[in-house]
Amino acid sequence: MHPTTPPLTLPEVEALAREAHAGQRDKAGRPYAEHLRAVAEGVRRRGGDADQIAAAWLHDAVEDDALSERWLREAALSRRTKDIVLALTRSPGETPQAYAARVLATPGAALVKEADLAHNADPDRLALLDAATRARLTAKYTRMRALLGLPETPRTGDERDAPGDGS
Repeated sequence: MHPTTPPLTLPEVEALAREAHAGQRDKAGRPYAEHLRAVAEGVRRRGGDADQIAAAWLHDAVEDDALSERWLREAALSRRTKDIVLALTRSPGETPQAYAARVLATPGAALVKEADLAHNADPDRLALLDAATRARLTAKYTRMRALLGLPETPRTGDERDAPGDGS
């Protein structure tokens, strides 16, 4: 970010994320922006700050090739938001253990990942999938929660004792 460029506001980040993921659907066929909104709201409810909420809107953008890593590096976003998005971007062939270690090592990233996993594992959302996909994803999300040291049952984010930076 150039020193004279004002940082993007949260509504601008939301609009960019919605545009970048336009036409994309989740595994249940729902507009992908619904997932982004749910993760951003989950971060907010868990006490996340503006950097984390911005990262929530963008958490899948680079991994899904909706936005390039170059775009992210040059965007008018805080260094912390960029670091969180990059921490949440899986590399091809990366092990779950390496991914979890990077998330845990990046200040603020664990809270965003917690909100992401909570929405991914939402029973109403999973109920829209076939049994085999539901079982596979449930196991995947449970394993990641364990690697991140999160409780087995996702918290809703309504708890008032939630840490602000997820670490």
